[in-house]
Amino acid sequence: MSTLFDYVPHPHIEKRKAAGPPKVAAAAADLHGPGALARLNAKIGLRITLIVGTMWCAYLFTVLAIVSAPSAFSSGNLLIIVGWIAQTFLQLVLLPIIIVGQNVQSAAADARSQATYDDAVAVLEEAKQIQAHLGAQDAAIERILTALNSRPRGAKS
Repeated sequence: MSTLFDYVPHPHIEKRKAAGPPKVAAAAADLHGPGALARLNAKIGLRITLIVGTMWCAYLFTVLAIVSAPSAFSSGNLLIIVGWIAQTFLQLVLLPIIIVGQNVQSAAADARSQATYDDAVAVLEEAKQIQAHLGAQDAAIERILTALNSRPRGAKS
């Protein structure tokens, strides 16, 4: 190995290799804390979000909201009509649609995160190749210097 340079890998490299890219489960654990109850809460919350965050749930909630629409509109009371629109229809129907949009954005963010992680791993491997190349060059330079220093003074090549 070269005496010109001592390569010391950054400690984060091994830690990152062992951990891999960030995952939803790890984020849930960070959010809810350690322990079985926290993991259960995270699983239940994720499961409900996966069910409610579908367009099928949005369609179901739309039908459910429309069932009460005739009663609200036939009352003629503006407060009841506005309440039905705001509290029943908009909240009930938009909730799953917003979750669907968040899930799409989350999937795109996860894909970007994975691509960034893969790029970082590739760059790390390229840097290792550069280190190996530089090590080979250092060894060649040392051989040349040794040969030049071992020649008698004034000797021609």
